[in-house]
Amino acid sequence: MLHVRSIWNGAISFGLVSIPIKLVNATESHSVSFRQIHLDDGGRIRYRKFCEAEDREVTSGEIGKAYEDADGTLIPITDEDLAQLPIPTARTIEIVAFVPADRIDPLQMDTAYYLSANGVPAAKPYTLLREALKRSQKVAIAKFALRGRERLGMLRVVDDVIAMHGLLWPDEIRAPQDVAPDTAVTVRDKELDLADALMDTLGEVDLADLHDDYREAVNELIAAKASGVEAPATPTGEKTGGKVLDLMAALEKSVRAAKESRGESEETTETTETGEAAEVTRLASRTAPKEVGGKKSTAKKPAAKKAAAKKTTTKTATKPTSKTPTKATSKQSATKSATKSATQAAGKRTAAAKKTTAKNPPAAKKASPRKRASA
Repeated sequence: MLHVRSIWNGAISFGLVSIPIKLVNATESHSVSFRQIHLDDGGRIRYRKFCEAEDREVTSGEIGKAYEDADGTLIPITDEDLAQLPIPTARTIEIVAFVPADRIDPLQMDTAYYLSANGVPAAKPYTLLREALKRSQKVAIAKFALRGRERLGMLRVVDDVIAMHGLLWPDEIRAPQDVAPDTAVTVRDKELDLADALMDTLGEVDLADLHDDYREAVNELIAAKASGVEAPATPTGEKTGGKVLDLMAALEKSVRAAKESRGESEETTETTETGEAAEVTRLASRTAPKEVGGKKSTAKKPAAKKAAAKKTTTKTATKPTSKTPTKATSKQSATKSATKSATQAAGKRTAAAKKTTAKNPPAAKKASPRKRASA
């Protein structure tokens, strides 16, 4: 921080407190710069500044600034003119309010700066403002003048340093009209679920791990050409651009690719309260009735119906439909009644005979005397 050259010296106006500070760039560009050359001989192309009135090249010290009016008239403006403007922010970062950080639209964010305490007397008020910002969990909105124009800024704490983000004025933010799709589109819940799954699969990332692949490739290309070796080959991969024909298929493919890149399997896992991943065992679905059995019962049904119908027909043919008995039926009934009466009478006689025999047992047969033989 101490070796970085300051680009502006002034003070922070915090009520009646004034904090001398130095403004230092908080960011730097690492992009690769190129020069224009003449293709035929490799000569460098330069831009020379000529004065139209004298038709000669002028130096930087001879160049000033002017405002061009609507009719083309140039009105010269000097740095002294700008320095004498009656604005309090010429050399002061004037804090005008303290607001929650979420009140600032990220679209307004511009260049970032570090504010460094300028001298030992500035350490105490600088620390006071820093700690007040920390405890309030708010950011300070300030106005300041830099490079010929008044700007809007936001002060916040980064580690133990007060940082200031240049903000665009609200009227410098373009309204997002006619930018959104003008076609009515309906997004289904299944598509949202897949999008959520893709977001969850990609997860979070540490911004410190991200780097500029393009810049590294350009540096490798320059190093290869400078050493006279062959430039590194461009890796050929699957094209991801183009028109998306099937959004659902693209989302599903993206989820699978993200899982594979993170080394995750397709099996479903759940996370326990302790943070450990637990495997999910899917229960077997209930066994449905066998289709063959259903077919058999269906095949037997007509036969059973036929047999039942046949039996009913036979019964109907045998049984008289009318209540008036026929001659054959009357004869059969009379025969049955007679047989039944005879059987009952025979049974009664047999029972009476058994009873009489039990009461009067038969007398023993007297032996007949033998005739004596004649002498």
